[in-house]
Amino acid sequence: MRETAGTPMSMERLAEIRAEDAAELPTLDELSRGGRFDVASYSVPVSASASASAAASESASATSGEPEVTLLVCTPVSAPATERPAIYVTHGGGYFSGDHRHLFFLDPLLDDAAHFGASVVSVGYRLAPEHPYPAQIDDVYSGLLWTAGHAAELGLDPERIVVAGTSAGGGLTAALASLVRDQGGPRLLGQMLMCPMLDDRNDSDSAYQMDGADVWDRSWNGFGWQAMLGSARGGPDVSPYAAPARATDLSGLPPAFIDVGSAETLRDEALAHADRIWRAGGSAELHVWPGGFHAFDLVVPDAALSREARRARRSWLGRVLAAGALPAREPAQS
Repeated sequence: MRETAGTPMSMERLAEIRAEDAAELPTLDELSRGGRFDVASYSVPVSASASASAAASESASATSGEPEVTLLVCTPVSAPATERPAIYVTHGGGYFSGDHRHLFFLDPLLDDAAHFGASVVSVGYRLAPEHPYPAQIDDVYSGLLWTAGHAAELGLDPERIVVAGTSAGGGLTAALASLVRDQGGPRLLGQMLMCPMLDDRNDSDSAYQMDGADVWDRSWNGFGWQAMLGSARGGPDVSPYAAPARATDLSGLPPAFIDVGSAETLRDEALAHADRIWRAGGSAELHVWPGGFHAFDLVVPDAALSREARRARRSWLGRVLAAGALPAREPAQS
C-alpha cells in the first residue's frame, strides 16, 4: 500500500487521481444493489452562506454562473414510505477528489440505511482548487436545507437527520454542524465524524509521526488544505467553517461520534476535537482504533478491526435514532 500511495501529492497528479475516481463510479444497478434501493438524483441551487470571510466572498463572487449541488438519495425499498430518518453524507477525498456516488464511501452507510430503514442523502459538493472555500460548505449547507425543506416529498422526517462524513467529508460535517447551529437549519440528531480532516495547520505530533508512513500523510493532507484555502492555509484568518479546529466555541452542537486510527496522520486533531466538545459541555463518543491507518475500515473492510469499527458506529447510530424517535419531554412544572 505504501508503494501504491506513498508518492507525494501534487498538481501534476490531480488529473490522474480524478481519473481513477471516475473509472470507479458505480452503475445505477450497483447503486441500487440489484433493485434493493430506490435511487434518485436532484440538482439543488446553492446560496452563499454566512460562512464566507470577506476574502472568500470576493473569491466566490468571481465564480461565473449560478452553482448547483447534486444530491443522491438512496432509499431501501423495504423502508417505510414516509417519516424515514436520513443520513446526510459528505464524501471524502481531501477536498480535491472523490465523488458523492462512490461506493467506497457509501457502502457502509447503505448497510446502515437498510438496517434502520433510513435514506442516505449523498451530497456532491464542488471540489478545490477550481472551487476554493467557501464553495464546499455552501454546497453542503444548501443541500441540507433543501433536504429538510423537501422532507415531505422525499418521505423523510426532518427531525431525524444525522450528518456523516469521512476524512475531508468528516471535516465538512463538523463545519456543517457548527454552521447549522449558528445560521439556522434543521435540528440535527447527531454528527458522525470518521477520521475527520479538521486542522489546516497540518502540524500535529501524529502528522509528523506518520509522515511517509500513513497512506494519507502530510503531503496529501497539506495539498488538500492548500487546494481549498490557497495562501490563507495555516494563517491567522482561517474560518472555523473551513477548518473546524479553528473554532473557539464548540458548545451547543449535536452529539458527535468521532473515530480515528491510532496509526494515522489525523489522529491528534480528532482527539483534540472530541476533548474540546467535552470541555464545552457537549456529547462526544470517541474511538481510537489500535493500529488503524487512514480509512482502514474502507480499504480493508473484512479485517476484524474494521468490523468492530462498523459495529461501534451502528450502535451509536441506533441509539441516536432511537432517542430522536422518542416524544419530546414536557417541561418540568415549577
